[in-house]
Amino acid sequence: MLRLWTHTGPWGKAMARTARARQSGRVPPSSRPLALPDGLESIVAAIDAAAAADAFSGVLRVEQGEELVVEHAVGTASRRWGVPVHAGMRFDVASVTKLFTSVAVLQQVEAGRLDLHASLATYVDLSGTTISSDVTLWHLLTHSSGIADDADEEAGESYEALWVDRPSYGVTRTEHFLPGFVDKPANFAPGEGCRYCNVGYVLAGLALERVAGATYRDVVRRDVFCRAGMTRSGFFHMADAQPDVAEGWEPVRAATDDEPDEAPVVGWRQNIYSYPPIGSPDGGAHVTAADLLRFLRAVRAGLLLGPDLTTAFLAPHVLHHAYDAPAAGGGVAHHVGLGLEHELDADGRVLSSWKEGVNAGSSAMLRHYPAYDVTVALVANSEDAVWEPVRSIDDWLLPLPR
Repeated sequence: MLRLWTHTGPWGKAMARTARARQSGRVPPSSRPLALPDGLESIVAAIDAAAAADAFSGVLRVEQGEELVVEHAVGTASRRWGVPVHAGMRFDVASVTKLFTSVAVLQQVEAGRLDLHASLATYVDLSGTTISSDVTLWHLLTHSSGIADDADEEAGESYEALWVDRPSYGVTRTEHFLPGFVDKPANFAPGEGCRYCNVGYVLAGLALERVAGATYRDVVRRDVFCRAGMTRSGFFHMADAQPDVAEGWEPVRAATDDEPDEAPVVGWRQNIYSYPPIGSPDGGAHVTAADLLRFLRAVRAGLLLGPDLTTAFLAPHVLHHAYDAPAAGGGVAHHVGLGLEHELDADGRVLSSWKEGVNAGSSAMLRHYPAYDVTVALVANSEDAVWEPVRSIDDWLLPLPR
């Protein structure tokens, strides 16, 4: 399903809203978005071609400001039953869930129940573990804790491989993840580096549960999804029958001399044994593309956090790495924030802010391009589906080397 809006009509209304917001002090003068370049239709066509080749099943939604630019749903939500994808389908967004965790934690910080810079041991019993008492919630949310992950994805380890010898279906509560990492040696001292760490968000979720007096999933449903108007989103167990929830599938390829990703597809395997059956603080919420955008709009509008923590959530904080990009006028720095990640040019301007998620049978991207005030949500039910469309959108709005 494709709905495509041009800016001929809505553009004037959007600019008028921006002007009114600027006069009220809510939008800085430099925030006026650029006119969108041509090229979106070719991206949609490429997604259709990928769907025809069984390489994409999911939803693309693009907004500029408050205006919907395109919504496109294509592919198959259940390969077993041949159910087609529609725009209201809920997808496992994997690590994009970390954004909801971060906001829920920051809400408790705002309420005075959590302190970003207090020892994690204030809230979670660390005795008998290798986790330093110097680790704070700030370190956990910015991936600067140094804690060893259960699967070190930056080192190429497979999260799916964790569940070959350990039944994934038994891991349904936040504390169930602890045996997978609490005895591992740290990668570095807290605050002395930046390395992506899923289990940091597991620990942040435990701290959240302890002070909120409720399960992680209940807190996020109540304080994030409901307050943001994310009426279609939730945490759904793989064993439960839920309408409009896409199933995760991965291609099974023939054993040939070809490169693994180029071998012919001979079947499909569902992801029911690839990771725990219900979402947790580090991943697994089920969200529509529209609700992902609704979430970020709610954050930016100050509906979920007060002004100071809204600013903190949207800002870059810790340098992860940098690379040369002559097209951007010099180097580009990749920073990590309190959940979001950011690309900054040589002058310190944010080029894009995003959070991606990937797992067996799941891939998702939520990305904002400030120069155009464009936000993109891509959700799909296979591991490799969204990355080529993301690269095409980057080339459309952010022509940097990848």
